[in-house]
Amino acid sequence: MKISCVVSRLFLAAALCIGGAAAAWERGDALVLGDSVAFSYIASVGYEYFYTRPDNFVGFPDELGYRLNLQVVNGSCPGETTGSFLSSTAPDNGCRSYRSLFPLHAKYSSTQLAFARAYLKSHREVRLVTITLGANDGLLLEESCASSADVEACIEAAAPAVLAAVAQNIATILGAVRATGYAGPIVLTNYYSLDYSDAAATALTADLNAAIAAPASAYGAEVADVFSAFQGVAANAAYGGKTCNTGLLNPDVYDQYVCNIHPAQTGHRLIARTIEHTLQTAE
Repeated sequence: MKISCVVSRLFLAAALCIGGAAAAWERGDALVLGDSVAFSYIASVGYEYFYTRPDNFVGFPDELGYRLNLQVVNGSCPGETTGSFLSSTAPDNGCRSYRSLFPLHAKYSSTQLAFARAYLKSHREVRLVTITLGANDGLLLEESCASSADVEACIEAAAPAVLAAVAQNIATILGAVRATGYAGPIVLTNYYSLDYSDAAATALTADLNAAIAAPASAYGAEVADVFSAFQGVAANAAYGGKTCNTGLLNPDVYDQYVCNIHPAQTGHRLIARTIEHTLQTAE
């Protein structure tokens, strides 16, 4: 077992209360990193002013901070990929465009990794780091294959390289976080399927989740299984495996009878509970 893993678990055991009650943390910070899910992004077509106040975007980080008595510092950016998290020239899915128009929760002009490293080095009161990255890598893959004569064959051919890059980038991110001297808990959140009754799309999500989780143990990180948490709700016969029917996703801004890809408040609360449960079981 890596030393970082041992230290992380000791840190976690000291932070969580005994007996399975709610987590009782010494007051400190939770550093939230990632993409639009971590940002708590919601679409609001026609109301651009809504985006000028990042406090309008409330989601699992806020719920988690409340549950764990931690002050949340949210460095996430809508459209961030695992590559653009590391490099300002790597392809993203809209993060740099969003930042050019609207403020993030946290103010920084660097990459998200540089922000995270600087924050961790100067704020030893951080008690938890969460990372939500990888979905936009998958969305860029789907976008690149959208005009192909055989979309499924295109995705199948290109997926191994994309997934390998995700795993490598996550490993680099985890290594960089640990290199700051931070020895506390790191939780990676995986992703839900938009439709568990769609076997092909759900399999791709599962493959992405496996790539995200692959380097976790080497750096003493835990994986919050959001995929299974959402699946457990969608498995109800009334929902037929369709995540949209569960109320866990926001309605689409153009058509209220279909869903956006982002979580609704019910979905965010489930993600927060899943992270909290992950921390408790890792004690």
